[in-house]
Amino acid sequence: MPVPVGEERHWLTPFDEMEKWFDNLFGRRFFPPGRFLRPRFFGEEEVAPSVDIFEDGNELVVKTEVPGMKKEQIEVSISGDYITISGEKKTEDKVGKKNYYRYERSFGSFNRRLLLPVETRSDEARATFKDGILEIRLPKTEKARAEAKKIPIS
Repeated sequence: MPVPVGEERHWLTPFDEMEKWFDNLFGRRFFPPGRFLRPRFFGEEEVAPSVDIFEDGNELVVKTEVPGMKKEQIEVSISGDYITISGEKKTEDKVGKKNYYRYERSFGSFNRRLLLPVETRSDEARATFKDGILEIRLPKTEKARAEAKKIPIS
């Protein structure tokens, strides 16, 4: 079943906008992914795993970094022209804040809803998970494969 492609809507928080401004200014990621998250309450926060989307031949590939998670903790769904990747990374232990010298690891839930840039056949999608990397491969529709055309320049 083909998945139609629509327009992406941007709902950025002021922190997201600031992060994008810094990224554009310096031509690279200025802050680590997920730097501006909601504050930690009881050791949990909303994490934002990094995602890459690219074409590989006749497939669209979505790769997500989810280190320290098991595949059973991750859910992938496709609805319309969006793919949603969600999950929850739980804390490993209950150590009081006073015992920490540094606390940088992220724990909590995440939900990434991403616009698919080309039409895909969602019924043929497949996902693999290895070494903290989730890879989803979606075959492109015939229409999406044929869309690229050379235009002569006069």
